[in-house]
Amino acid sequence: MSEHYLRYLAPGYDRAEVLEDLMREYGEDVWRFAYFLTRRRDAADDIAQETFIVAYRRLYAFRGESSVKSWLLGIARNKSLHYLRSAFFRKVVLTDAVAIKKDAAGAAESAEDIVFGQIAASGVWETVMTLQRKHREVVLMAYHYEMTMTEIASALGVSEGTVKSRLSRAKRKMSELLDESRAKGG
Repeated sequence: MSEHYLRYLAPGYDRAEVLEDLMREYGEDVWRFAYFLTRRRDAADDIAQETFIVAYRRLYAFRGESSVKSWLLGIARNKSLHYLRSAFFRKVVLTDAVAIKKDAAGAAESAEDIVFGQIAASGVWETVMTLQRKHREVVLMAYHYEMTMTEIASALGVSEGTVKSRLSRAKRKMSELLDESRAKGG
């Protein structure tokens, strides 16, 4: 899918087909982003659905000033922030799903390797989840979604300098928190 083909849509184009393309291409990213911001699976489901409803309504308004992914994650961010401000928000603990991994030879990893890998990854992401929201979202966009500074700035509605500053502070805080965790033996 071309990053900016939405810019060329004309009235009469099959919006349902475009929506299906968007959901297939970016649905998982939108859901995960909403999940990392809200820390709730049910909220992420609702936010992802609302994000694509808004995108469907605004398909012809997309001007291509940012990537489609940035545009959708920006909508998801706004929906997530609205949810977080709402009276229904309650904190929950992040849990990881168990996945069976295979090594380069195609053999399944041992249960011990899987558990230790999950503990390490879980520890890092649990630490990310303790960061302030503004720092957590730039870490997620930069490292998980591999977005550029320009794309992150566009999605968040801030300058690139602000993104760089937030990312720098997030890295520094992550380093401090992980060092503290190691010192405690965790």
